[in-house]
Amino acid sequence: MSDKFTSRGVEQWVRGASVSDGAGVRLLRVLSGSLQRRLDPFLMLDEFGSDNPDDYIAGFPDHPHRGFETVTYMLAGRMRHRDNAGHEGLLSSGGMQWMTAGRGIVHSELPEQQDGVMQGFQLWVNLPAARKMAEPDYRDYGADEIPVHRDADGATVKVIAGYWRGRPGAVPANATEVLYLDIDLPAACRHREAIPAGHNAFLYVYQGELAVGEGQEKVAERQMAVLSGGGDGVALESGSGGARTLLIAGRPLGEPIAQWGPFVMNTREEIEQAIADYRDGRF
Repeated sequence: MSDKFTSRGVEQWVRGASVSDGAGVRLLRVLSGSLQRRLDPFLMLDEFGSDNPDDYIAGFPDHPHRGFETVTYMLAGRMRHRDNAGHEGLLSSGGMQWMTAGRGIVHSELPEQQDGVMQGFQLWVNLPAARKMAEPDYRDYGADEIPVHRDADGATVKVIAGYWRGRPGAVPANATEVLYLDIDLPAACRHREAIPAGHNAFLYVYQGELAVGEGQEKVAERQMAVLSGGGDGVALESGSGGARTLLIAGRPLGEPIAQWGPFVMNTREEIEQAIADYRDGRF
């Protein structure tokens, strides 16, 4: 990477809100509706993590989606997916599931364990208007299908989506050119990551703390940093205990966002149609 590298800085710090979703699963909602336009094409980021089965055991029974994609990345635990398009899969530690709801899908996500740690993330990625009514699609990726690279500075980078220094991730391309990295930094590590020009980007530090950009702006554990525009990418430096962070970026759509719960379209009329289609069994 060039010595002339210019880093993005931190535009905004965000603390997630504790919520309950599904059949009572406790979550930390990090990215919510108030940031959807600033972080277009991203609609939501949840972190779930507990070793108390009461926090997750009921899971997410049958529920619908239309108009966007969900990316579920597991750090620990097992989750069974089933949907009305005939897909079924088991998401295990280190694995990832990419689901395109498109014109409509009804699925369930249920823990397949009675105890132990369940930890991971779910990201919602908007679809462009032209693809909102596409056929639903789904794929599981095991931990061994997600490329992992060790940088010369000691950082370990899992490439869930996009490209890392020209090398493809598990999902190298999608409608919004998502870059999704899980970066593990050892103690006092200085590391740089390129971000495509024009992409909206953010970090979520889920372990340790980071200093970001030329200004060495601190981002604490369980804190999200909305990154400024411009620059070649982002410069990171971990603290004495190391750090783990998600770096997520995507090409903004610049389209209207109309959302009603699990339906994300462009107009109120399209939302009303989605509600009617689901009610009348047309998903």
